[in-house]
Amino acid sequence: MTASPGPFRTADLSPSRRTAFSVVPDADGRAALAESLGLRGVRKLSFSGEIVPAGAQGFRLEGQLGATLVQDCVVTLAPVTTRIDTVVRREFRPEARMETPEAGSEVEMPEDDTVEALGAEIAPETVMREALMLEIPDYPRSPEAEFAGATAEPEGAAPITDADVKPFAGLAALRDRMNDDTQD
Repeated sequence: MTASPGPFRTADLSPSRRTAFSVVPDADGRAALAESLGLRGVRKLSFSGEIVPAGAQGFRLEGQLGATLVQDCVVTLAPVTTRIDTVVRREFRPEARMETPEAGSEVEMPEDDTVEALGAEIAPETVMREALMLEIPDYPRSPEAEFAGATAEPEGAAPITDADVKPFAGLAALRDRMNDDTQD
């Protein structure tokens, strides 16, 4: 029996058995995902695992995400290929077991960001998309990319150095001049 990609209605999930899932988008699905995420391409993508009963009417999704992405290098705009292999976990709890803050109160982000409210269904494809978005490198660089630095100054002016922009660099020079004046 092959694993289904889901989504799975929570009312149909067994409270005592694991439910396997496997999401492997076809070429059109990978192309649409690449476009929506601003990538050059998604060469490979798979997400498989199990939905496991967890506690009183809750479930835990455990899966392995594998992807090969192509992005633009932030320096040269050349294609950069990135391989992602990561374990993904999400816990789905009934609303009654979730901590709900008082309306209008300030709340801190919870330490465990893998816990979500249990809804009418669990969609592994949605979890896969969220996990992939979190794993995409923000600033991909090709191995050949070198950034030599950039300067911008009016024509004929000397470039500004790192020492020029340090806030106390001028004070050290002033102190030295004052010491020289008092010694004379």
